[in-house]
Amino acid sequence: MFTLHENEREYRFGDSGPKYLMKGPRSNFAIVRFNPGEDFAAHYHEIMEENFYIIEGEVDIVVDGVKHHMKQGQFIHIEPNEVHYVINNYDKPVKMISTLAPFQESDKIEVANE
Repeated sequence: MFTLHENEREYRFGDSGPKYLMKGPRSNFAIVRFNPGEDFAAHYHEIMEENFYIIEGEVDIVVDGVKHHMKQGQFIHIEPNEVHYVINNYDKPVKMISTLAPFQESDKIEVANE
């Protein structure tokens, strides 16, 4: 058991990207923030499933070539082997929760952005 406050961790890219509150041993839990225009490389996971829950703002999440316009309060579940790509095409930052399970040290295969 452990506790922490979000402020005890940092975003990967200063004020954006993932901020992992937990990495393993069975799952990952992160707060993710993308500023307008920011994205990450399209990829898939062979074993892990990924979830996103939108806390603030809106974002486009493309899964297997289908764009899902996600807004505050919405949730998306991504199965293993589904190629996904996230981009903030909007004028405000987006903040969301990301979970990945079961934990794998390395399970991200990047592909060309769709």
